[in-house]
Amino acid sequence: MKNPKKQWTRRQFLTTTVAGMAGVAVIPHLTGCSTKPTDGSIRLGFIGLGRQAMFLLNGFIQIEGVKVLAGCDVYGIKRKRFEKRVTAFYKKAGKEVEITTYEKYPDLLKRKDIDAVVIAIPDHAHAMVAIAALKAGKDVYLEKPMTFTIKEGQELKKTVRETGRIFGLGSQQRSSAEFQHAVKLVQTGALGKITLVNAYVGAPPTPYNLPEEPVPADLNWDLWLGPLPATIHYNNQLNPPISLDPEKDEEFWGGWRWYKEMGGGFTTDWGAHMFDIVQWGLGMDRSGPVEISPIGDGTEYMMFKYANGVVMTSEPFDEKKTKGVKFIGENGWIEVWRGDMNVSDPKFKPATPIQEDPNVPYETRIPHQLNFIEAVRSGKDPVVPVEIGHSSCTVCTLGNIACELKRTIKWDPATETFVDDTDGAATKLMHYEYRSPWKLV
Repeated sequence: MKNPKKQWTRRQFLTTTVAGMAGVAVIPHLTGCSTKPTDGSIRLGFIGLGRQAMFLLNGFIQIEGVKVLAGCDVYGIKRKRFEKRVTAFYKKAGKEVEITTYEKYPDLLKRKDIDAVVIAIPDHAHAMVAIAALKAGKDVYLEKPMTFTIKEGQELKKTVRETGRIFGLGSQQRSSAEFQHAVKLVQTGALGKITLVNAYVGAPPTPYNLPEEPVPADLNWDLWLGPLPATIHYNNQLNPPISLDPEKDEEFWGGWRWYKEMGGGFTTDWGAHMFDIVQWGLGMDRSGPVEISPIGDGTEYMMFKYANGVVMTSEPFDEKKTKGVKFIGENGWIEVWRGDMNVSDPKFKPATPIQEDPNVPYETRIPHQLNFIEAVRSGKDPVVPVEIGHSSCTVCTLGNIACELKRTIKWDPATETFVDDTDGAATKLMHYEYRSPWKLV
């Protein structure tokens, strides 16, 4: 396991945050089913042990006071990899920690010695597993996009507040200096009135068209599908294979995200990052656009109109089609992406150049994860609480709904209902019927 060269402390994290992020609400932090350790440590369990989970593990495990005790995955070989890596980490650190793995997530959630869980599974199971974890008395760090459907987001948001648990979302760009700087320029009025934003994320999902392949002997495909239709067949692109001897990790990201039966395409995969930054910059957290136009309805890219007249499009802002955001104001513009930015005037650059260690994968950088651990300890919301995660995810899903219907749709972000949906087609796409016996709540 390769550790980032830079160890992060609470003080170092707090110095990287934007000033406006301090006003978080204090919520009750219930003890739930966990039995708190006397040494003040936070004991973690991981649900989902694929590629993203390995990045998250590399970050969480090195935070002071964090103990990784358990992992869960429906793929046996990935459970073995997890156990091997965690054991090796603690052995090298001179610590004795007993690691247990599970095939079924309810078995992990039954443990009273797990304080919080890190959930990194396919989007279609996000809400179901996160809700179960919250009800089991666990704090939750959930990968983005928050949910597969808008209805799931509504139920997850409700459960977080009903249980009083801490919930954090993996929208780590909010903990990155370049995006914090861009948002500060917008929110302080340095760029003047913003009228247009380009947020390039990529294309919507396509119908599943991969050929059927034999299911690996140690992969429980029925559990992997969960609430999805049993008619969806296995292909290794959906759950990339790995090897332990010789050791070889996934060579690509799980392809389920590109197919509408299982994921939201680039619209949700990258929109959960870039549309999220736009929402933050425009002061639209916990709100959203009122009109959404799909690709092909008079535009080459998706278009989102806000009630104040600002327009966001999903079009690229450079020839390289960099995934990022361009805020365009009356006084100038800023283009921002992971690790760097362009500005219309040098005065818009940060006073101190942004420096990131190129040897550390973006998903492993610790500030966002440290913020979640601090939230668990303090009982206060992290920088991306459930309401913000839900509103940003909803924007993405609305874009896909408009593209599915091939027409402009109108949305009321206050009531989270469609406007003028006379045939009910848009409302119907807010959720789908789970396969029995799976249930959302």
